[in-house]
Amino acid sequence: MRYENNWLQRAQRKFGRYAIRNLMLYIVGAMGAIYAIGFVMPVNLIGMFTFNLAAIMDGEFWRIITFIFIPPNAGMIFIIFALYLYWLIGSSLESQWGAFKFNLFYLCGIIGTIIAGLITGFATNFYLNLSLFLAFAILYPNFELRLFFILPVKMKWLALLNVAFLVYEFVMVSWPGRLAMVVSIINIILFFWKDCVNIIKQKQRKSKWKRSLK
Repeated sequence: MRYENNWLQRAQRKFGRYAIRNLMLYIVGAMGAIYAIGFVMPVNLIGMFTFNLAAIMDGEFWRIITFIFIPPNAGMIFIIFALYLYWLIGSSLESQWGAFKFNLFYLCGIIGTIIAGLITGFATNFYLNLSLFLAFAILYPNFELRLFFILPVKMKWLALLNVAFLVYEFVMVSWPGRLAMVVSIINIILFFWKDCVNIIKQKQRKSKWKRSLK
């Protein structure tokens, strides 16, 4: 049995009963509520929930976690699409893995983001949610997503675009942003490193086989 399965099974036996089922539904619901309240009322919840190290040190401790509920900064149409996509990806991952493993995956990203925020003063849920997208693309590369409910695109191509964007961002942003980026997707490394190694090995074997036929 693989080491990954061993430690996951041990952790699930000990802590599985604490797993939050339909976790992404709650997160998406909170994002939608924050956006709706800010849309209809003169209340800046986003400003109150944003990760701000100085404010945290002054006693606003809720900011350590509430930043994960901040919705994307966009118009209503895109917000609807983005929240639907978050729910689709999160619920699919939970269905594939089970509630405990999905909770653990998301929690690793949250903890990494918080640690980076406490070190650098910068934290955002953007890269955290992007890690969900990449995990979904690894598990379902040929899943066809309809962008804005119209244009069909396979997840693997969207994932490649996002990886290219991450590389560009890593080069362009300052070191706090780089640290936030790396630790936010540490869950991808923890949960998928062996799959990535296997994919590379398969491609190498395939390339070697093709060369032998020449």
